[in-house]
Amino acid sequence: MANVSEAAEWQLVYNRYYRKPEHYLMRWKHIDLSRNRVACAPFGGPIAVIRDDSKIVQLYAESALRKLRIFNSAGVLISETVWKHPRERLIGMSWSDDQTLVCIVRDGTVYRYNIHAEVIEPNVSMGTECFEDNVAKCVFWGNGVVCVTDTNRYFCIADFKTMTVCELARPEEVKELPHCVAVIEPKYTLTGNVEVLIGVGTGILMLDEDGVQKVDDNLVQKMAVSPNGSFVACFTHDGRLVVNNMDFSNPVIDQSCESALPPVQLAWCGMDSILLYWDDMLLMVAPQAEPVQYFYDEPVVLIPECDGVRILSNTSMEFLQRVPSSTEYIFTIGSTSPAALLYDALDHFDRRSAKADENLRLIRSSLPEAVEACIDAAGHEFDISRQRTLLRAASYGQAFCSNFQRDHIQEMSKTLRVLNAVRDPEIGIPLSIQQYKVLTAPVLIGRLINAHHHLLALRISEYLGMSQEVVVMHWACSKITASLAIPDATLLEILLDKLKLCKGISYAAVAAHADKSGRRKLAAMLVEHEPRSSKQVPLLLSIGEEDTALVKATESGDTDLIYLVLFHIWQKRPALEFFGMIQAKPLACDLFTIYAWCYKHEFLKDFFLSTGQLQEVAFLLWKESWELGKNPMTSKGSPLHGPRIKLIDKAQNLFSETKEHTFESKAAEEHAKLLRIQHELEMSTKQAIFVDSSISDTIRTCIVLGNHRAAGKVKTEFKVSEKRWYWLKVFALATIRDWDALEKFSKEKRPPIGYRPFVEACIDADEKGEAQKYIPKLADPREKAEAYARIGMAKEAADAASQAKDGELLGRLKLTFAQNAAASSIFDTLRDRLSFQGVS
Repeated sequence: MANVSEAAEWQLVYNRYYRKPEHYLMRWKHIDLSRNRVACAPFGGPIAVIRDDSKIVQLYAESALRKLRIFNSAGVLISETVWKHPRERLIGMSWSDDQTLVCIVRDGTVYRYNIHAEVIEPNVSMGTECFEDNVAKCVFWGNGVVCVTDTNRYFCIADFKTMTVCELARPEEVKELPHCVAVIEPKYTLTGNVEVLIGVGTGILMLDEDGVQKVDDNLVQKMAVSPNGSFVACFTHDGRLVVNNMDFSNPVIDQSCESALPPVQLAWCGMDSILLYWDDMLLMVAPQAEPVQYFYDEPVVLIPECDGVRILSNTSMEFLQRVPSSTEYIFTIGSTSPAALLYDALDHFDRRSAKADENLRLIRSSLPEAVEACIDAAGHEFDISRQRTLLRAASYGQAFCSNFQRDHIQEMSKTLRVLNAVRDPEIGIPLSIQQYKVLTAPVLIGRLINAHHHLLALRISEYLGMSQEVVVMHWACSKITASLAIPDATLLEILLDKLKLCKGISYAAVAAHADKSGRRKLAAMLVEHEPRSSKQVPLLLSIGEEDTALVKATESGDTDLIYLVLFHIWQKRPALEFFGMIQAKPLACDLFTIYAWCYKHEFLKDFFLSTGQLQEVAFLLWKESWELGKNPMTSKGSPLHGPRIKLIDKAQNLFSETKEHTFESKAAEEHAKLLRIQHELEMSTKQAIFVDSSISDTIRTCIVLGNHRAAGKVKTEFKVSEKRWYWLKVFALATIRDWDALEKFSKEKRPPIGYRPFVEACIDADEKGEAQKYIPKLADPREKAEAYARIGMAKEAADAASQAKDGELLGRLKLTFAQNAAASSIFDTLRDRLSFQGVS
């Protein structure tokens, strides 16, 4: 038979067993729960204790100043601080999901503390309405709170991370404060918003942001919502415990408690039963079962967990839970389950009894299930010796299983080593295995490091194969905060010795914390070890190391980082100092120049002047003159032409300072001269068509307008060649179809460009008659032939081609007159007469 000493302490409730093992004898001294307000965090979290200012108590030898004390679940003091708000009555306090202690006082102010009793700024107010009306009571859930004011208004913070306050609908017909309040968490509601149940003189009301509705007629004095949000337990005014689903249609439990006095506390024990606590008695009620009573001669606090209830008293911490099925199979008195027989087989094996082999034969077909049950039962045990025995039984049975996954025992052993380590009274986190699975290992490690149990957190991380970076980072930051007396150089060695354990750890984050702690020199030394420029450079800027940041950014070659540093220094340093910093760094200097060339001309000019780059200033001035020319206000004889010309004159003067830019100097001079002439032309003609055109276009426009004198002046000023002058004038006269002037111009002297441009100008203007005046003057018979062909004179074209004696030309001309049979015949006859070789 299995060992029955375990089962002897169980309590049978209908067909379910419950056990109440003692986790700890509390190590605190002189703590009386009846004289204090107590807030206990779930998942084996810390306990906050402060003297209840709503009660008149004897102080004994303690100070009149109230202290907020924070203990672990074993009663070991973690931290304490003086309560600095003596004039503000504390209405309620609770732990949030991230183990922040939230305290709400009567005027609606919300104070927050971390596990080390340090105030988390800023404080938050529930609003002016709460301040004016005063908070009468508050109900907390995982990460939020609902406050009820003296005027029966309801305010809610749905998430302590955002601390946003909203008002719920107000039950107008209800004037008195509710007898009890319960909250349905947003994750369990259809709307995704908080819903609140209140017990009033007419029954139970449900309210949210949108409205109020009555859901039940029972007059209740206490309520508690189940952990999964599906049921609500109510203690009625006539001493009954009624458990309903959320539509209040069909009670699951309706049990008389033989007491009309409402319980001090009402809490769910998992999903199987409900606990009611009066001053000396704890009553457990479950479906289809007689209530079970537990008696206490000292006050207790019930702490609901996902799989049971922790019971805190002045002297002990107990855990009331339903006995897991695997444990029940093994340790129930008289059990003959395969798991119980396997457990007995190990006992017989240890005593060298042959009965061990007999037990194994009996359960051979069910041996894998028995092994699994022993492993599972070991996980649910808090007693280390019993864990070891159950795992030995599983290992013993596994030796006779061929198809059992052998890593299950190793996995459970790992989990139990972690759980046993955190259950140590000095750590004081009495997690069950189910709570551990819900909480997860990363969250547990986070809680350990927040409590400054860094060594244990590091070992657990290493043992579970998790990243140790988070632990080492937090340790380093905590070490900096706590080591104000240690010199920077010494502390740096201590930190580096541990930080090097983690490859890829962010030295920049630790350096940022050092800077925030006022140790800028230490921060500068730490950031030197950061290999990632993207993290290193911004931190260097934040601690005032701009020179080093610029060097690191330039070395990285990351243009974004370099620009980040440049803009930062640009804003922080005087211009000359900024110029001096970037001048010796070509990449930074080039990037600055590229940016400033597009957006900051004046600043860039100052830079070039400070570095003696006069020609670059000249180019900037010239560019500015062109941009000024794009301004629509510069048209129609605008006075803005004057500033443009002045800019170009300045550029010309700067170009003339260096021999290497003689061409640019001359070009700027001529550009200014041209602009002046064009400006004068626009003023005289009243037409804004000259400025920013070329010299050739200016001459052509003058001729078109009939201003030959101005055209001649431009020709003279800019030494336009005779050939260009003739080309421009010929086509300008053709444009205005002044054929007489064109003919007169052709006769002034022999044109330096010949007569071909005259012919082309006439043909382009579709004036064949005018073209005939100039074609005979063409010296080249080929040009003459082609010109005649273009105006459709086949015979003249043939005659000219025959003079050239060019068979290929004759062929091309024939194709030109392909539609004219007579003309084609003329070209065929001429080609036949040609006797030189190569002409076909």
